[in-house]
Amino acid sequence: MLDKRSKRVLWIFGIALLGIVITELVRPKPIDWRPSYTSVDKIPFGGFVIFEEAATLFKNVEVKKIDEDPYEFLTDSSYTQNSAYIFFNDELFFDERQADEILKYVENGNTVFISSRSMGYILRDTLHINTAANYSILEEELHPKFFSPSLKQDSLPSFKKGVFKASFVKIDTLKTTALGYYENTENDLGDLNYVKINFGKGQFLLHNLPEAFSNYYLLKGNEQYAANVLSYIDADTIYWDEYLKSGRKVVTSPMRFVLDQAPLTWAYYVLIGGLLIFVLFKGKREQRIVEVMEPLENTSVEFTKTIGDLYFQNKDYSNIIAKKITYFMENLRSKYYLNTNDITEDFIKKLALKSGNTLEKTQKLMHVIKHLKEKSVHSEADLLELNKQIEAFRL
Repeated sequence: MLDKRSKRVLWIFGIALLGIVITELVRPKPIDWRPSYTSVDKIPFGGFVIFEEAATLFKNVEVKKIDEDPYEFLTDSSYTQNSAYIFFNDELFFDERQADEILKYVENGNTVFISSRSMGYILRDTLHINTAANYSILEEELHPKFFSPSLKQDSLPSFKKGVFKASFVKIDTLKTTALGYYENTENDLGDLNYVKINFGKGQFLLHNLPEAFSNYYLLKGNEQYAANVLSYIDADTIYWDEYLKSGRKVVTSPMRFVLDQAPLTWAYYVLIGGLLIFVLFKGKREQRIVEVMEPLENTSVEFTKTIGDLYFQNKDYSNIIAKKITYFMENLRSKYYLNTNDITEDFIKKLALKSGNTLEKTQKLMHVIKHLKEKSVHSEADLLELNKQIEAFRL
C-alpha cells in the first residue's frame, strides 16, 4: 500500500496533467498557413474548395484524382485521349522521367495545366521559357487580368497575403500565346503570368499564381478568376494530380496520424505517463523471479571431431587430405580473392604477398599440396606433413 505522502504526490501530478490536457483541448488551434494544395486540406492554402467545385467547373467531364507519380500513371495506365492533366502547387519540379512522359502525353494531343511559381529546368528548357519569382513581402496587391476581353468578372481579383509574385521573363513567341498578366506594371513581358504553348498535337497551359486555387482566396471573392483560368481547358477527362503536393502525407503509419491530432496526442501522452507511474511504483514492491536459462550447447564442434575420428580410425587418409586441402583453398579464395584452380608461380607470389608469409614458406606449402593432389594413395605421414605446413602458414 502507498503511504499518505505518495498518494498526495500522485494526486497533485494527476490534477496537473489533467489541467494541461484540458487547456490544450480548449485552446484555439492556430491557423496553419503552410502551403498544402491537397484536395483534403481545409487550411488556408489547401485545395479542398477547388476540388469540391471541380465538378461544377468542368460540367459533363469526368474528374479523376491521381495519387501516384505522374511517370507511373502515364506509363502504367491507358489514359483517355483529349484529356487534361492538372498540376498546381507552390513549387513544382519534374524530374527527367516525369518530364519525358508529360511531353509525350501533350505531344499526343492532350493538355497539361500547371500553376506554380516554378516547374523545373527540364520543362523550361524544352519549352524555351523562363520564369522569375520575387520572394520578398509584397507591398502592393497583385491584380491579374486576361488579354481576352470576353473573360470579365464583376470585381477585380486581388492577391497579397501569402503570395509571392512570379512571372514569365522569357517565352518562345512562335509557339506561345499570352493569356494573362498583372495589371499596373512597367514591363509587359515580365508581367505575364499565364501563357499557352503549343507542343505537338497538344498544349501546355502555364500559370504563375497557384494561390488563386487555394481555399483562402477562393473564399475571399476570387473564385471567378480561378474559373476563368481553368476555362481554357477543353477536355473529355480531367486528371487531378494529388502526388506532387507540398502537403502530401509521405508517412502514413498509425503513430503519425495519432501525433498529428492534438486530442489523440495528449491521450497517448497520458497513457504513456500512466504506464510509467504504474511501472515505477509496482516495480519497487514486486519483482518476478528470474528463471535460470541454461545456455544452448554448441554441438557442431563435437560433431566435427566425431566425423574426423571416424575418418582417422578407418585410415582414410586420402579423404582427410582432400577435405583439408579443399577447406584451405576455400579460405584463400574468400579471404584473398584468389583463383585457386591452378597453382602457378604467379599464384604463389600473389599469395605470399597478400598473406604476409615468406615466399619460401608459401612455395613449400603449395608444393606439398600440389604433390599430394597428384598422388593416388596417401599415408599417415602425408597427412601429418600437410597439417604441419597448414598450421604454420599464417592466414
